[in-house]
Amino acid sequence: MAAKTKPLAQGGGALRRNLGLWAIVGLGLGYMTPTVVFDTFGMVARDTQDVVPAAYLVALVVMVFTAISYGKIASAIPSAGSAYTYVRESIHPNLGFMVGWTSLIDYVLLPMVNCLIIKSYLEAMFPDVPAWIWVVLYCILVTSIIYMTMRGTSNLNMILLVFSIIVMIVFVVLVVAQLMRGEGAATILSVGAFLHDDVTMGAVLMGATIVCFSFIGFDAVTMYAEEAKDPKIMPKAILLTVIIGGGIFLVASYVSQLRFPDWNEFAPGGDMQFVEDSTLPIIGQLVGGNVLMAVLTAAGFCATLASGLASHASVSRMLLVMGRNNVLPQRVFGYINPRTHTPTFNIVLVGAISLLAIPFTLELIAAWINYGALIAFTFVNISVIAWFAIRKGRRKTPADIVNYIVMPAIGMLLTGLLWVNLHQDALIGGLIWTALGFIYLLVITRGFRRKVVAFDENQAVTGYNKVVKVPVDER
Repeated sequence: MAAKTKPLAQGGGALRRNLGLWAIVGLGLGYMTPTVVFDTFGMVARDTQDVVPAAYLVALVVMVFTAISYGKIASAIPSAGSAYTYVRESIHPNLGFMVGWTSLIDYVLLPMVNCLIIKSYLEAMFPDVPAWIWVVLYCILVTSIIYMTMRGTSNLNMILLVFSIIVMIVFVVLVVAQLMRGEGAATILSVGAFLHDDVTMGAVLMGATIVCFSFIGFDAVTMYAEEAKDPKIMPKAILLTVIIGGGIFLVASYVSQLRFPDWNEFAPGGDMQFVEDSTLPIIGQLVGGNVLMAVLTAAGFCATLASGLASHASVSRMLLVMGRNNVLPQRVFGYINPRTHTPTFNIVLVGAISLLAIPFTLELIAAWINYGALIAFTFVNISVIAWFAIRKGRRKTPADIVNYIVMPAIGMLLTGLLWVNLHQDALIGGLIWTALGFIYLLVITRGFRRKVVAFDENQAVTGYNKVVKVPVDER
């Protein structure tokens, strides 16, 4: 009997439950891209007055509370989804739409961030080549790959994750040896990496808003809820992803801060571009010469490229779902090329948007992404209170009050605190985007007289387009 392929976006097919705890944690860590700690180290050191580990510690505390809330709401609403899914189900579809619209900034700009990081790597290796050429070549390469096929990157992500962590371990060993020889702070134990006389809480919070970008991806594991061997492992997977990822960031930033106690080492001659772009190549050069620079850059390059492919495919896939659900014009955004079986318009659009990376800095784009992420994290905490304490009435015992009111309220306040400390340009741009989303919501609901359609379709969005075979007689 003849068969044809039909995108899962159109219905049919079931996701296989074949992902265990550590497979899901590995996917989450792969999305987080551990080497990003070196990419943003220079700008965070500048903004925090050289206490980068303190910024990561604050961000980790905030993320732990939020991860606990993700785990609780993911258990209650086990279908694959994200912040907007949980807000839609626990509070209201219109608010869920707004959270989803705001989070769309993350999806659209993440490919641009990967483009900026790759550009910085190649600039360091080939300083005589104009930077815009690397942006154009990168966008063409990634767009072409995704245009031809959208495949799962879990195995590749795991391989690159292991490689990146091994390189980071080698880096830590080298730095510790140098510190013991008297370089940098000349000690491996110092509170100065977390606190000294010139540090203010405002500076630490500013740094924490930047490094929140490093944690983006831990919430992506909620997308695998329907592919987990046992849905009960999801809360543990989410929390482990945050703790392990945060531990990697803390160790790497701590030894780096001791090795480079003054951020001005990254700005020769006062050139701020070396700080505002990725400092990973410079760190590798200063610690281990050209060899470590090449190895560390290779680790960062591979991990960033894999993340770039996954994020590019994911946002194209999300735009496809929004098109199929008529959140966006279906004829354009819901189109799948019959030859490549990919949403080609969406893929090219994301590639075109990534070209805008040419005039922007990593710092500004990361700040815009953090705007959407912190909004999503805040509303996940609110969703726990709305679902358990209000809808389910879980507020009568001390344990329920702590678990479903106090803990998520702390998470909500902490993420809100970081949000108000965002870069001013990020706040302005983000608020404009949010206002546009509200206007669009009014249009598609005709002044709230119609029910808003969902962003997702109650299935995993894992960075590729799954297909299932459908018999001809079922077409």
